[in-house]
Amino acid sequence: MQRREFVKTGFVGAAAASLLPAAKPALKGNINHSVCRWCYGDLSVEQLAQAAVQIGIGSVELLTPEEWPIIQKYGLTCAMPFGPVMQGKRRITEGFNDPANHEWLIPLFKKRIREVADAGFDRVICFSGNRRGMSDEEGLRNCQEGIAPLLADAESAGVTLCMELLNSKVDHRDYMCDRTAWGVELAERLGSEHFKLLYDIYHMQIMEGDVIRTIRDNHQYIGHYHTGGNPGRNEIDDSQELNYTAIMRAIVETGYTGYVGQEFVPSRTPLVSLRDAIHICDV
Repeated sequence: MQRREFVKTGFVGAAAASLLPAAKPALKGNINHSVCRWCYGDLSVEQLAQAAVQIGIGSVELLTPEEWPIIQKYGLTCAMPFGPVMQGKRRITEGFNDPANHEWLIPLFKKRIREVADAGFDRVICFSGNRRGMSDEEGLRNCQEGIAPLLADAESAGVTLCMELLNSKVDHRDYMCDRTAWGVELAERLGSEHFKLLYDIYHMQIMEGDVIRTIRDNHQYIGHYHTGGNPGRNEIDDSQELNYTAIMRAIVETGYTGYVGQEFVPSRTPLVSLRDAIHICDV
């Protein structure tokens, strides 16, 4: 049954979570599970929160401040809140690598850091922006210049800025922070525990591969993880090329205690796909 048919039949309503198939065994608790809201656009935030509670997911992420109280009603956190918007738009292409953006990015991120902390959360997503012919070195200098003024606020609030690693080959053409080494270099230059990388496994499989070795070698710079099956960012089961059970074991072995966000687009019944993905990652 496709997603829209699932909704039209009335199977997703106020009691959506209770309509999942019989529960699987209890989760082991070694991974803190999260789910990205945008992958479940046919469900309301409330419906997704209800399902999360039943499945054993502790967070619904990539939410705006207006959505935070909805998940908090269910005892959930937002492991990765959205950053601020400019002129009504959230722009991955316009980031800290362009000094022209610093004038609006810095004050808006200072405000968002306070909002995130006041809500009881401890992460917020940020982006490098697109290259537009810029060299790696110039982009590193510009990002350092734009992010450094935020670090005192972040430390005081107990919030960590997480710059997402995205592929520039398929989904985000020309994006600058498209390799782990570039992101690690930026983190080393900033020298703060309140700046980390959001390591998106799907994106880095496309750009680099060698996922487990990269995680082991650079885990101290990683503040959050996202999943997604490759190719296509679909199910994370044996229909794609990544071994998510092995990857999760490697993450646990690093001592990571943060959240892993499911960011795949379901190709089956959405909540069943989500529940199955959680159990694939439950190591």
